[in-house]
Amino acid sequence: MVFILAGVSDSKKLYFRQSNKHSSKFFNIFLMGIQTALFESPLGTLIIKVSEANLHAVLFTNSLKRPLTAENTSVESHHSHVLMDECKKQLEEYFAGKRLQFDLPVQQEGTPFQQSVWAALLTIPYGRTISYLELSKRIGNVKATRAVGTTNGSNQVSIIVPCHRVIGSNGDLTGYGGDLWRKKWLLEHEDKFANGVQTLF
Repeated sequence: MVFILAGVSDSKKLYFRQSNKHSSKFFNIFLMGIQTALFESPLGTLIIKVSEANLHAVLFTNSLKRPLTAENTSVESHHSHVLMDECKKQLEEYFAGKRLQFDLPVQQEGTPFQQSVWAALLTIPYGRTISYLELSKRIGNVKATRAVGTTNGSNQVSIIVPCHRVIGSNGDLTGYGGDLWRKKWLLEHEDKFANGVQTLF
């Protein structure tokens, strides 16, 4: 089953494929074609994982909150890959303040609940933030705030699926898989180019 973000033009759609116990065999076979590469960002090295058709992960390699193993950070390919090159290009544009929205096909393995949370993250505009409670409301389950927070933290596609735009109801940054100082940097970076504001927190 493929989830398509509604309300976005055809050229801007991001795709999520549901993977559960019935489809895990397909997903494991699909992942055999995964290629990885490193991307040097202003916040440190990112590892990018793509298949022929989809982007599967964008993660910080040296996060204290969510450290990666040597196996997860190994680079498996050095030759040119169309989607990999496009992902790097769009990330460069984002960090330069020239891109406010990503246009990449994304696929993460997760339950229908997780898919709904990740899809809702894509509706948060550049330069804006919402609370975990508001995110719970957007998926129609106001009592699932804690589960929403856990799912937000398990997002594998940093920056592009903007889990950094979710903060506490009191305005605190709270958790972030890439470490709080990076979350603060990303939000201030976006606010600077969206609203001309240098410092938020």
